[in-house]
Amino acid sequence: MLKKLLLTFIAGLFFYFSAYTQEINEAFVEQHYRKIETQIPMRDGTKLFTAIYIPKDESQKYPILLNRTPYTVSPYGKDRYKKSLGTFPEMTRAGYIFVYQDVRGQWMSEGNFENVRPTLTKANKLKIDESTDTYDTIDWLIKNIKNNNGKVGMYGISYPGFYATAGLVGSHPALKAVSPQAPVTDWFRGDDFRHGGALFLMDAFRFMYTFDAKRSGPILPEAGHPGFKLATKDFYSFFLNMASLEELQQNYLGHTVKFWKDLQKHQTLDTFWNSRLITHHLNTVKPAVMVVGGTFDAEDTYGAFETYRQIEKRNPTATNTLVIGPWYHGGWARSDGDFLGDIRFGEKTSLYYQQQLELPFFEYYLKGKGSFKPAEATVFFSGENKWRTFQQWPPKEIHADELYLHAHGRLDRSPNADDTDFVEYTADPNKPVPFQEGVITDRTREYMVADQRFVANRPDVMVFETAVLQEDLTLAGPIVADLQVSMTGTDADFIVKIIDVYPDTTTLTSAVSDRVVMQGYQMLVRGDVLRGRFREGMDTPKPFEPNKVTSVQVNLPDVAHTFKKGHKLMVQIQHTWFPLLDRNPNQFIDIFKAKKEDFIPNTHRIYFSKEKPSRIMFGRL
Repeated sequence: MLKKLLLTFIAGLFFYFSAYTQEINEAFVEQHYRKIETQIPMRDGTKLFTAIYIPKDESQKYPILLNRTPYTVSPYGKDRYKKSLGTFPEMTRAGYIFVYQDVRGQWMSEGNFENVRPTLTKANKLKIDESTDTYDTIDWLIKNIKNNNGKVGMYGISYPGFYATAGLVGSHPALKAVSPQAPVTDWFRGDDFRHGGALFLMDAFRFMYTFDAKRSGPILPEAGHPGFKLATKDFYSFFLNMASLEELQQNYLGHTVKFWKDLQKHQTLDTFWNSRLITHHLNTVKPAVMVVGGTFDAEDTYGAFETYRQIEKRNPTATNTLVIGPWYHGGWARSDGDFLGDIRFGEKTSLYYQQQLELPFFEYYLKGKGSFKPAEATVFFSGENKWRTFQQWPPKEIHADELYLHAHGRLDRSPNADDTDFVEYTADPNKPVPFQEGVITDRTREYMVADQRFVANRPDVMVFETAVLQEDLTLAGPIVADLQVSMTGTDADFIVKIIDVYPDTTTLTSAVSDRVVMQGYQMLVRGDVLRGRFREGMDTPKPFEPNKVTSVQVNLPDVAHTFKKGHKLMVQIQHTWFPLLDRNPNQFIDIFKAKKEDFIPNTHRIYFSKEKPSRIMFGRL
């Protein structure tokens, strides 16, 4: 008996030391893990394809880490292995039973796929949703995979983040820790395809072109539909020359029209969208939760903050933490996180997150290792390039502040007292403002922090800025642009951008090239849109009355940024952001059916008199 224990101990030591001296790659995974593939039956008989990686070292029991995805669990085949397991290499070394599952209706799983499948309002042993599929999967794993310790964790980035959130609803007793990361949460208000009711055209078209393609049954990735390739590589001209969104569908989306038709049919926040709000069901959260997101995530910044916010609101006693870094979409797992575009962050923020937060989170709740006691919110502030911790988010330490728009492009804490009480300009949707500089061959992730000087001199972009800051100004939490406006049309989009203007004297250089100096750089800190017809509610579109002063509030997702002494805070207001957004024809009509002749110029006024002030409201630390 003693000899057997000694051999087991030695085998464990060998596994440990060999694991920590080898590079993480496919060979490492194959050497240390045994892979099995299986079809796990759900309560309605549908079978979901699942790949399971089990540690070959059997000297201890392991928890299960589950990732449910619509993006394939590839590579397929028992003799083909992933290059790493978990969200980063150190998780591969740590030793878990890693489980990857194609969700219902995707790739090698049976059944029918539905985008952001609605969650059942009541538990039902016969009906299914993503929560019941998660429950059934965990139940099967616990009962059938040998050497598990009875504890399960879930994680996922982006769409898999939605499935992680879904696991919290009616969760299996074995599910102890869940990390929704940049989770798809609300596809109408602020994630991926619609922001403030406006269609994120470029992302929606390119994603759905491939992702929503029909299938007749389980298929391997090589049998899927190829991605969209534009011969001219000029997406600005491609979308501008399209007669209508309806024509775009007819010409290019014949193979994948279901969700595009849903986007066209459901252009308000109706029951279709409300039924897909997973946050409405987060009322009895039992596992520990760590929500992760990036302040510069071009896809799901909204989802991370909103998921955390709703869990807090509905479950005051739940273990719910928030981690926000200066990352692009999934950057905490896909980069070192020390820069984005031209902007430097001063440290490898992703490594800090991985080593100090995510791995300790799962190690503690699934293995009982360590003493994991993080702050309620751990947030990285760009500008000052510093991690801060708080007891809640937004921080209770913030002070409500506001900056008023003035004539001649001024931005000031005092309301306007000048005689000039508005600025007038024309915005033509036939000459839309581009969202990024140069020929637009792609929607880059770097546009979220890019220099905005390329549009600052356009006559249809209104620019307001503070005087040179005499001390640091730190913004934390959501921002609201409270605008008093009028227009000659009956509808318009309102894009508001918050920008950090670097001083002409700075010696900082671009993270991309030391030859590029950041003098006068206009760093985008946050930008977002409200489709004006939704100013009174996303479910109640309403036309503008021409030339009537109207209040419009544009809600921007949370920020965590310090405008340093010597910098300036700038606000840009515009009405197109193309082809990131679809164009508003400036008329209260069905935008999907709008023809070329329907897109008309709009003469705008922004008011800033004492009686009709326009202002930017924010939380200041």
